[in-house]
Amino acid sequence: MAISYIEYQFTITPKDPATEILMAELGETGFESFVETEDGLLAYIQKELWTEDVLNDIYILENNDFSISYVINEIEQVNWNEEWEKNFTPIVVDNRCTVRAPFHEVPNTEFDVIIEPKMSFGTGHHETTHMMIQHLLNTDLKDKKVLDMGSGTGVLAIVAEMRGAHPIDAIDIDNWCYLNALENVERNNCKQITVEEGDASLLEGRSYDLIIANINRNILLEDIPTYVKCLQPNGMLLLSGFYKEDIPAISEKCLEHSLKFVENLEKNHWVAVKYVN
Repeated sequence: MAISYIEYQFTITPKDPATEILMAELGETGFESFVETEDGLLAYIQKELWTEDVLNDIYILENNDFSISYVINEIEQVNWNEEWEKNFTPIVVDNRCTVRAPFHEVPNTEFDVIIEPKMSFGTGHHETTHMMIQHLLNTDLKDKKVLDMGSGTGVLAIVAEMRGAHPIDAIDIDNWCYLNALENVERNNCKQITVEEGDASLLEGRSYDLIIANINRNILLEDIPTYVKCLQPNGMLLLSGFYKEDIPAISEKCLEHSLKFVENLEKNHWVAVKYVN
């Protein structure tokens, strides 16, 4: 049976950084997919999950620094492949890693990651994914055991394998992400990645040299103690999915569990922070 969706067509002025902030806030209220447009953003939520007050907690709509308006449409099942093909362009990270869709030309970069994002988060276009790829490119991952928590499309796990990591666990609580990551792992001929559906409760008794978590601030604050228990001595924790002003709260939680701040990358108010034990 086709799933009906509610589509919000947002017109945003200025677009940066409002579009990214809006996507992050909408993602926490049930919206499943986003397509950036010339004027702003298309956002989709299943009709059965939609309520008239779904935007009540979207605080950027009240921010006078931005002008954001929208119209609402009800649509039948979206052809996500067609939507992404119209709007998804390849990205290149540090001239070393290309993230592209299957229909794009093969690039001349060291790493070539093929992603069919569908309704999952993590094409590399979002600042947080881009910066996490940068961290992975600048980290020695050979023979490292890695966890990609909140793995979305699986792009970070795929980059980690290409950089020599093994074995790798990719975990996401969302079924769409789980299924999409399975497809992308196979599409990139990855052999070292195990994709799982679930949350941090799956981590009991596991250990890793590197843990990647690109999630939102509140989940990170809740799960950092679990991540620390899973870190091997001299392990590394890469965290993203939050803004520069959230670093003190994140760092305080890490310090409580004997993790030391090393560095952070910043892009359009988003950050990706490195900690070690």
